[in-house]
Amino acid sequence: MYAKTSAGVKRAPLIDADRKLVTSAGLETATIEGRMFTACNSTKVATRAGVDTTFTGLCLSNLTDSGKNVIIHEFGWGLMNAANTAGNIGLMTASIAAPASAVTTHNCLDGQAASVAVWADDGATLVTPLQVRTYGEYGTAATTVMFNHGAHIAKLDGNLVIPPGRTVATYTTLATVACFQFYFLWEEVDV
Repeated sequence: MYAKTSAGVKRAPLIDADRKLVTSAGLETATIEGRMFTACNSTKVATRAGVDTTFTGLCLSNLTDSGKNVIIHEFGWGLMNAANTAGNIGLMTASIAAPASAVTTHNCLDGQAASVAVWADDGATLVTPLQVRTYGEYGTAATTVMFNHGAHIAKLDGNLVIPPGRTVATYTTLATVACFQFYFLWEEVDV
């Protein structure tokens, strides 16, 4: 018995240690096949207030002619120092007037080619942004306080897909000083 992968390759089905059929091989398969990518701010960034057309933080722009859907698996953030205002953090989607690539993307299969479908940036002009997720709060307490301490990871598990010509970007409800580092983990599949 053989099945076909999403790329159309015939493979024997996977059976786990309990002899149950594995219906999804997980993200490690996408990584080994070179479809998983990541991008993160290399330094702390300031953010703009709310769902705004003038954005700063981290965004992924799926280029119009990429031929790929971008499946978001994780979004995360950390505070490098206390924010000057307290608020919520989340994601918005939009189209983008002029994608740029100020932030480097990396293939999760170490040493392989970076994404050719997605450009990552830390500031852009968004067209008609729409808030799509709210994940939690941030505060003005020191980063040593448990509330603000450590990495914050939102597992999207593929429930946000960015088609060609669209962008996903971070937002904070209030503008902040340079204090955040953001990251995305995504998979690219043919449209």
